[in-house]
Amino acid sequence: KFKGKSIADVLDMTVEDAQHFFQAVPSIREKMDALVRVGLGYIKVGQQATTLSGGEAQRVKLSKELARRSTGKTLYILDEPTTGLHFEDVRKLLEVLHELVDQGNSVIVIEHNLDVVKTADWIIDIGPEGGDGGGQVVATGTPEDVANVAASHTGRYLKDMLNPKIRAAE
Repeated sequence: KFKGKSIADVLDMTVEDAQHFFQAVPSIREKMDALVRVGLGYIKVGQQATTLSGGEAQRVKLSKELARRSTGKTLYILDEPTTGLHFEDVRKLLEVLHELVDQGNSVIVIEHNLDVVKTADWIIDIGPEGGDGGGQVVATGTPEDVANVAASHTGRYLKDMLNPKIRAAE
């Protein structure tokens, strides 16, 4: 037992609980800190990897990267990392992604969540529809550029998000 907890007790803790429990053990706490930073504080320490969603699994990998020293020369590719996330966890994930970019890394995110899309430096909008109706580059550029492309479904919704006061006045 450690601090009155068995291994089973620790494995049943959430990552956030383990972060506090292991506050005085830097090697463990730092790993828990990284998981919390990518919005995974709610998962159990002993949760099997096969029960994680694709987005959760990507964020576990991302947390491992955060725990390493950054070279500023890494390309990160994430596919729908916000699936199933609470808006606060999306905010945390965005902070981490922007931090990676600020360190000189490149981040490519395939995403439909407009809260993520609107923060991108550059967008490649592929459509105009999904599946057989898609596959064409509809728009490229900054969020503001894409918002002004009439053929872009993403742009139409992005315009509403970027200019809520203009929309309300129309």
